[in-house]
Amino acid sequence: METKLKRIAQISKEQPKTVFTSIYHLINEELLLQCHKELDGNKAVGIDKMTKDMYNANLEENIKDLVTRLKNKAYKPAPALRVYIPKGNGKMRPLGISIYEDKIVQLALKKLLEVIYEPKFKDNMFGFRPNIGCHQAIKYVRKEIMSRRINYIVDADIKGFFDHINHEWLMKMLELNIQDKNILGLIKKYLKAGIMDDGKYIETLEGSAQGNIVSPVLANIYMHYVLVNWYKVIVEKKSKGATFLVVYADDFITGFQYKSEAEAYYKALEKRMNKFGLELESSKSRLLAFGRFAENDRKQKGLGKPETFDFLGFTFYCSKTRNGKFCVNMKTSRKKFKQKVKAMKLWLYENRDVKTKDLVKALNRKLLGHYHYYGVSNNGRMMYNFRQRTIEMLFKVLNKRNNRRSYSWDGLNEMFKVYKIQMPKIYVSLFE
Repeated sequence: METKLKRIAQISKEQPKTVFTSIYHLINEELLLQCHKELDGNKAVGIDKMTKDMYNANLEENIKDLVTRLKNKAYKPAPALRVYIPKGNGKMRPLGISIYEDKIVQLALKKLLEVIYEPKFKDNMFGFRPNIGCHQAIKYVRKEIMSRRINYIVDADIKGFFDHINHEWLMKMLELNIQDKNILGLIKKYLKAGIMDDGKYIETLEGSAQGNIVSPVLANIYMHYVLVNWYKVIVEKKSKGATFLVVYADDFITGFQYKSEAEAYYKALEKRMNKFGLELESSKSRLLAFGRFAENDRKQKGLGKPETFDFLGFTFYCSKTRNGKFCVNMKTSRKKFKQKVKAMKLWLYENRDVKTKDLVKALNRKLLGHYHYYGVSNNGRMMYNFRQRTIEMLFKVLNKRNNRRSYSWDGLNEMFKVYKIQMPKIYVSLFE
């Protein structure tokens, strides 16, 4: 099966205009069994409450029955279970949890779509792609600003992107490269499967639920045609000055040398998004001066330090090297810092009755995860601040056990000699 998928990827790369007309048969017993093995059995269950272990108990018969239904076009995805998780701004983010069998088919479909579209995606797209992540995206932004004459940044945000993907437009985009009616029909079934929210069925007329395995690749295909291709073919070619675009899922940053071109792009961007059923979040979208000349320009106008912008949890700001040369640095954004502190506080209080040894062990795992993401060059101060805030919250939590004071600061420091708290470390160099 891997050989067949690699062959499709090779064709898509070497012959970009190829239209795939017969790939549905690849969603067979072999691929579905492989997807079953790869799925995480600890993930949340859908409306039928079926777990991986339960499905595995009668695996051979279940897979054969699934293949038969797929061949006979009798397979129908179940509505996704809507659950809500808290966002950092106090609001709730809706997720769609598919039943286990649908997860198997979705993963198979995702594999097929990825081998077709990965060779087509541009190198400025970073979200939900194999072996590519946020650190490559932020390094790309930094490199583009520092190595080119970028003076203006368009920092735009799409309002409810996943909830407003237009089904008709998405199907038209897919049909440019896929003419297998069975594959297209399967995708349409997922898009129209609906949502079960608090026991009530909700029809899905637009959007692709976050949480579904196939949603990320569908979202990338949508952004590829709505934004990235448009930028490459129209915006970049028409620009007289330097320009760049970096996309991570529905988050993106665009840079320009000339203000007039940045302003024209911003106006055109709004129209482009509206055409495809999307809308810019006006309160989170703006154009700002940023780059090697921003500091002097603002000083001359009496405006103080250059503005900053946030991207993927980091604040980008204009700075200088030890030799006085212009550079771009990053630090944990204030918004994300507050969110992470709040989340850590909640976790500590939820686990306040855990034995100290086990609590510190689990805490260190959480800190390590934080350091791995935010541990980029020149962000040591923010990571140390996070560690210190964590220690202060841990002190309060330990002293609330049994409603009596358990530790003084001296006592806590003695405890740390035995149960050491993970120290920050830089894991990602921006200078490579």
